[in-house]
Amino acid sequence: MILALLAILAGFVLLMWSADRFVDGAAATAKHAGMPSLLIGIVIVGFGTSAPEMVVSALAALDGSPGLALGNAYGSNIANTGLILGATAMVIPLSVNSKIIRKELPLLLVITCITAAFFWNGGLSRTESVILLAGFFSLIGWSVFSALRGKGDAIEGEYDSELAEHDMPLGKALFWVVAGLILLIVSSRMLVWGAVTIAQQLGVSDLIIGLTIVALGTSLPELAATVAAARKGEHDIAIGNVVGSNMFNLLAVVGIAGAIAPMPIVPPELITRDWPMVMGLTIALFIFGYGFRGRQGRINRFEGAALLLAYVVYTGYLIYQITSKAL
Repeated sequence: MILALLAILAGFVLLMWSADRFVDGAAATAKHAGMPSLLIGIVIVGFGTSAPEMVVSALAALDGSPGLALGNAYGSNIANTGLILGATAMVIPLSVNSKIIRKELPLLLVITCITAAFFWNGGLSRTESVILLAGFFSLIGWSVFSALRGKGDAIEGEYDSELAEHDMPLGKALFWVVAGLILLIVSSRMLVWGAVTIAQQLGVSDLIIGLTIVALGTSLPELAATVAAARKGEHDIAIGNVVGSNMFNLLAVVGIAGAIAPMPIVPPELITRDWPMVMGLTIALFIFGYGFRGRQGRINRFEGAALLLAYVVYTGYLIYQITSKAL
């Protein structure tokens, strides 16, 4: 148990650090290749911040722990919206100025409904997983199109200043792309092993471990990026990081896990307990961030507190389930 806890702790630290290096290296490499800053920010950085979830879920599926992979995806979305955006907005109210972000919010809502429809029959087939992955690549294509057509968007200036702060020579950038990816895999392997071991020791499902410990750990890159962006006044990047990551989690993270290890039976609580939480937070984010009847989209302190409270209550219930089974 102690060794597993140490593996999780070390995995978290290495995962967060390596994800940051990987994103910086990938963004700098793309900049050297002449890619527009808006395209780098939406596609490269968006993909990079979801890399921990993708790698962890792929390894969990290969290890025969699909519940851990699903818990990681759904739990990360809950942490992203409830904890990260909620806590950030309580300190620094966030406003949505980007037209691209306003288009992504309803798209996230649709994707959340589609993944639930696949789970509704009690399982996730390889065909359904491939459809999710096809949706992921379609999302990448749409993001590229939006970035190329979105010159002058409010978020473009924010990405310009952000990339200028993380500029590096090409050789160093390529080194961190490779080294960051290798370290991502190593840290994810440590994290998955520790999480599965603890689940077995406590006698709880790997789904709950994925929803709590693993989801929080893999969301740390989003937390760091969102808080940093909000402190600099880059509100659209702060919200865009979470919206993009949530879409990638539902399409790529779940899709990769299901393609590797189809799930004829998924835990019923995923539909009755976890999906309603994901859906509720997604609807709240859409209502707060989109803006209706001329009102600018924003997440104020009160709305941030509501998101954070929902996360705390939900996580408290999961912790109660873990402790009640362990005693």
